[in-house]
Amino acid sequence: MGHFEKLNVWQRSKDLAVIIYKITACGGFSSDVGLRDQVRRAAVSISSNIAEGDENGSNKQAVRFLYIAKGSNAEVLTQA
Repeated sequence: MGHFEKLNVWQRSKDLAVIIYKITACGGFSSDVGLRDQVRRAAVSISSNIAEGDENGSNKQAVRFLYIAKGSNAEVLTQA
């Protein structure tokens, strides 16, 4: 298990991506393929960037990737 997998924020963001996939599989999201795909990519990007930043080995890079994850989170909130 990587260090990032122990992070509560990574675990919660991974759970969010699973929820987003379930929500976008039906209703209005399922008929708007572009929006569905974009919100899914943004949701997956959150946990992916947390993991990448944590595994990078540099505090400066870790912070950079956390800011990217934060931006992806804002994107999901906006699209939802």
